[in-house]
Amino acid sequence: MRRKGGLGVGVKSWMVVSETGHAHLEDVGKLSIMRRTGLPARDLRVLDPMLSHSSSILGRERAIVVNLEHVKAIITASEVLIINSSNPFFQTFLQHLHTRLTNQTPSPKSTGMYGNDSFQSGKDSGNGSPVTISGDSVAFHSPKISADDVTGTQAPPPKQLPFEFRALETCIESACKCLEFETSTLEKEAYPALDELTSQLSTLNLERVRQIKSRLVALSGRVQKIADELEHLLDDDNDMAEMYLTQKLNGRLLEQTSSREGYNYEFEENDQSDESYSERFDKFPYHKLDVEELEMLLEAYFAQTNGILQRLSSVSIR
Repeated sequence: MRRKGGLGVGVKSWMVVSETGHAHLEDVGKLSIMRRTGLPARDLRVLDPMLSHSSSILGRERAIVVNLEHVKAIITASEVLIINSSNPFFQTFLQHLHTRLTNQTPSPKSTGMYGNDSFQSGKDSGNGSPVTISGDSVAFHSPKISADDVTGTQAPPPKQLPFEFRALETCIESACKCLEFETSTLEKEAYPALDELTSQLSTLNLERVRQIKSRLVALSGRVQKIADELEHLLDDDNDMAEMYLTQKLNGRLLEQTSSREGYNYEFEENDQSDESYSERFDKFPYHKLDVEELEMLLEAYFAQTNGILQRLSSVSIR
């Protein structure tokens, strides 16, 4: 039921992005999201903007829950549901997600918000906003591809990651780019402030350095939380295996097809057991997954977060 003049109880505005990159807004209730993704209510609370939760990436039977900085998303094997946000980084994140899912090559200008020299509140310099939201429709301004890009002289493209990993990588990348931008901004302010304090000890300079130190501590904590979450995933192969949503979906379809054809499996076709898919790997050897693909992806961003932490630790404010 909807309240008169507003959304119903538990209903939020979600940006839904399909595996083809098409995006649209949906007003969806909590119960509908639970049925759609197979997630329990406790996992949805992690994404509640009104509650404070540490950065997290949770692999579940049918979905991945991502809570990183401005990105609060649920990734399934066929779509991404993202809590709509007014954060200026959000529109750039949507543009990058669209680009990655449609296999387009992003132009240098499409990264304007994340550039080291500019922050443009979601606008692509010279080309307008990368994402236009009108009503429930979303229009993306895709980068232009030159004639040279479509010649037969290009090297063959690398193996494409499954949908859920392309979406997950975009989420992690967006959070890291946001933190890198804030780190660069803080560095540009910190070093001149420290130089001024060294040359002239005054109440104004002391207060300026104190505020910068407070921001430094807070930013370091946010980066550390993401680094810890990535490290936690890298230490647990079972957690990483849970995130192979496409593989698991294909496995379930194969099991159902084989069961109907009369093969003798150790489970009923309509079994509704809560046993997780990863716990069934030993029963069905062909389901065993090599998590190296996801491991390499996570290691790259773990190294990036550690690099950001090193930059922040080099800003010596005591």
